[in-house]
Amino acid sequence: MSVETSKKQALLETDNVLERLRLVQKYLTREIEILEMSQRIQSEIKGEVGKQQRRYYVKEQLKLLQKELGELDGKSTSTVGQEPQDLRERVEKSAMPQDAKSAAIREIDRMGVMQAGSPEYSVSHTYVNWLIDMPWGVRTQKKVDLRVARELLESEHHGLEKVKRRILEFLAVYALKGSLKGPIMLLVGPPGVGKTSLGKAVAKALGRNFHRIALGGVRDESEIRGHRRTYVGAMPGKIAEALKKAGSMDPVILLDEVDKISADFRGDPSSALLEVLDSEQNHAFSDHYLNVPLDLSQVLFIGTANSLSTIQGPLRDRMEIVELDSYTLDEKVSIAQKHLLPQVVEEHGLGDHLSVSVSDLLMRDIVRGYTREAGVRQLKRELSSLARGLATEIVQSDSFARGGEKHSAVVRQAKLRLRSKAISRKDVDKILGPQKFLEQSRPTKLAVGVSTGLAYTPIGGDVLLIEAARVAAGSGKLTITGQLGEVMKESVQTALGLLKSMDSLCGVDVKAIQNSDLHVHFPAGAVKKDGPSAGIAILSALVGLYSGRPISSDLAMTGEISLRGDVLPVGGIKEKVLAAQRYGVKRVLIPQDNLRDLAEIPENVRKTLHVQGVRRVEEVIEAVFGTLNSTPARKKSGAAKKTR
Repeated sequence: MSVETSKKQALLETDNVLERLRLVQKYLTREIEILEMSQRIQSEIKGEVGKQQRRYYVKEQLKLLQKELGELDGKSTSTVGQEPQDLRERVEKSAMPQDAKSAAIREIDRMGVMQAGSPEYSVSHTYVNWLIDMPWGVRTQKKVDLRVARELLESEHHGLEKVKRRILEFLAVYALKGSLKGPIMLLVGPPGVGKTSLGKAVAKALGRNFHRIALGGVRDESEIRGHRRTYVGAMPGKIAEALKKAGSMDPVILLDEVDKISADFRGDPSSALLEVLDSEQNHAFSDHYLNVPLDLSQVLFIGTANSLSTIQGPLRDRMEIVELDSYTLDEKVSIAQKHLLPQVVEEHGLGDHLSVSVSDLLMRDIVRGYTREAGVRQLKRELSSLARGLATEIVQSDSFARGGEKHSAVVRQAKLRLRSKAISRKDVDKILGPQKFLEQSRPTKLAVGVSTGLAYTPIGGDVLLIEAARVAAGSGKLTITGQLGEVMKESVQTALGLLKSMDSLCGVDVKAIQNSDLHVHFPAGAVKKDGPSAGIAILSALVGLYSGRPISSDLAMTGEISLRGDVLPVGGIKEKVLAAQRYGVKRVLIPQDNLRDLAEIPENVRKTLHVQGVRRVEEVIEAVFGTLNSTPARKKSGAAKKTR
């Protein structure tokens, strides 16, 4: 017996014979139970092993019988079962290239020696189905009609003339050449200006299928190239998936939010896109899961982004950048009347596009008072709120609750009344509430040391007041506030340094600057601000502060300055000029090199403003303060400048 030594010792030390026999009986009973359990387990194991052996034996016999009977028709004897046979037939009938067909046949042969319920069988089955379902050889053949394409773009998109012209040029080249090889368009602009809908319009004009790939937040390279089949749950990448869902090998694929791609330890998706977007390489793109070449040369890729700053240089170099500007107020009103309002009315069950009407004047007030954006997404949400409010009033009416035939008649009458419904200011105030945004009013007079600058934001242009104050008893300390970035802080320092070097020209005593502390503040302190374009506005505020001369409130300006007094070009001129016009100014100073950008501004806006280009800060000071100071000190400074 397998009894512990201590128990054996206790048994021998027991003097009572009956007690000793009871202990022996207890130990024997335990041994018998252990032996019975062991025999039962061995019997179950033998039964399971025998069952598997019988299954394998029967399977091998079936193979031999099928071979003898000739039911395999000379094909590989490893293909057993109807499912692999069906897959083989589908592969043979498909238009996939030879290398893909060979890979599928090899995988089907492997399936023949696997158990149908094994994980490997499922992986192989999924892989073969992916190869079969790819749209090999499927092309959409349609002749491009530029007239139809132009009408399509005009009907679905208001404004954006530069972008439309570029798209039509692209379609014209395609119509002549019959090939899509060339630069890939990257539509860059603020949210809500129609980048995604432009991609859909291009697909419709070409008569091609459309698929959108959302790249925002993608940080794994395998999302683009696919996962290798060694991993559990591996799947093809987004490119192969897009081809399958589009149902053709030449769709229009929109790469949405290219600037939101990030990288981590799993790889860089931007690097994977380099091969996809290179027309010299993408004719044999390799997906890690499919592991066969995919021809992407006939796919039209269109990218969208809100900013270029976060896109890698090599990836940006493979795309042609087409910038979309923010909409003007008139464009927003036109878009709302022609597109958004009919769409909202239809979506909320209020009848056809004639059901609700809004005057242009009221629509302008809705745009100004309830939205702050470059595009029209928020505007559509506000119009949807109006539609929901009207729908609620109709449904809650006493007559609407009646049933039967009378109910149908009431509904029809309600719809007829709704068709002639003109939304009033009272309706807007009741449904949307008080205005969310108040227009910044232009003061009739600016205090000394205050200037009006122009800024560019993600939602369009804006007016930026710059305030400067000094403490007479000081040591030349400079304080800058307003939640500014480093570039903007350096602009203030540059303007102050330039002012000290040109003190006589500006009518300023440099000792007054050195013996007083200066505080420059940019209002709206909760909003982050950065950029060099406020240079001439900062300089003007400082000149006005130290010379005691106020700046006219009907003058706004933008432009970067250098320490030598040059006025350098800046971006966002269209948005800034539109902001100046909304603010009510009459004159705008911009860098001379930016005058060419005025062509993008609507004619009706240009007529209301006097825009002056400047190359030097002397021109800025003269335009802001009038005649320059003609003191002897100024002449001395001018002579020194000549010799220099």
